[in-house]
Amino acid sequence: MPNKPATGPRLPNYKNGCITGIIPALLGPSGTKEIPDWMPSAVQGARQVVLLVIDGLGWHQLQKNLAQCPTMSAMQGSSITTVAPTTTVSALTSITTGLAPAEHGLVGYRIDMGGRVMQMLRWGDDKGDLRNMYPPDLVQPCPPFMGASVPVLSKAELEGSAFTEAHLRGVKARGWRAASSISVEVGQLLRSGEKFIYAYYDGVDKIAHERGFGPFYEAELRSADAIVKSIQDVLTPGSVLLVTADHGQVMVGTNTLPPNPEVLAMTAYQSGEGRFRWLHARDGVQVELLARASTHHADVAWVVSKEQVIDENWLGPRLGPATRKRLGDVALVPRDPISFDDVGDTGPFLLQCRHGALTDDELDVPLLATAVK
Repeated sequence: MPNKPATGPRLPNYKNGCITGIIPALLGPSGTKEIPDWMPSAVQGARQVVLLVIDGLGWHQLQKNLAQCPTMSAMQGSSITTVAPTTTVSALTSITTGLAPAEHGLVGYRIDMGGRVMQMLRWGDDKGDLRNMYPPDLVQPCPPFMGASVPVLSKAELEGSAFTEAHLRGVKARGWRAASSISVEVGQLLRSGEKFIYAYYDGVDKIAHERGFGPFYEAELRSADAIVKSIQDVLTPGSVLLVTADHGQVMVGTNTLPPNPEVLAMTAYQSGEGRFRWLHARDGVQVELLARASTHHADVAWVVSKEQVIDENWLGPRLGPATRKRLGDVALVPRDPISFDDVGDTGPFLLQCRHGALTDDELDVPLLATAVK
């Protein structure tokens, strides 16, 4: 089981069953000849591998909706953990690089780049694009896929974005405009002899954010399962399909609250996101901010200092000085189904489901496999 510090939540299982280990296990020197014990045995000895990442498909949400997902329900495998924070920017980069956020440096949805908080999916702030000021290959210098140039199937509209450059640079991009194209592309690539194919689908995450759990979510799960089935149908002899996710989800709805006014009075600005909110203290009040935040929010959240996050390896081992500067002074990480609001972190609609924290629903993700011998 993942580590559970006495004063904090379960943490990602960085050493033995985490999304950080997938690419090293598949593309390392031994390939699929020697796989770790947390990897489905169907992967053993596979000559070709397709890795499908379904954004937002948590293990526990899948288990509650197995009737909607007959294909995935029949696959071999179990759960592993994602990284902290349990958010797309950090987790997708951890999948592709095989490194924890502490190492690759993309430590959240909104990151302090030195007094300027950048939204990492947009790679900008309220004043505009920041790509020239913060080049993606300098902000995140670690190469994806252990330096190999692999075919990547993702939405065509994401090609060329700064975040894509940060976590998928150097790949052979094969952008799709309709999800039905994913399996067609996979089949063509397998028949052409590609040894490894990475595919990404974001529908589950989008629907959960906008609609929450319920009939729309269930319909989307059926669609995602159909994509899995269509890829499974084009597998070639000796190939394997591996399905995982970057994080799970928690239903929050309108349960969004700002940090207490006494806490905000000591806070210069915020970064992170609603379920992993970093507070950046005004000069000289770091200790007082931690105490005040604990007084007001420890009943619903883990309230921890930057030092505790680092010392307990929440973000993984080997955190360097550049990454350390991107963290706030105090983190609010909800245990309850709530989020902490920040006026600088808004979107076109109120998010129904959210993620970022370290509850089981957010931390555990599937690692499922099916093979053609």
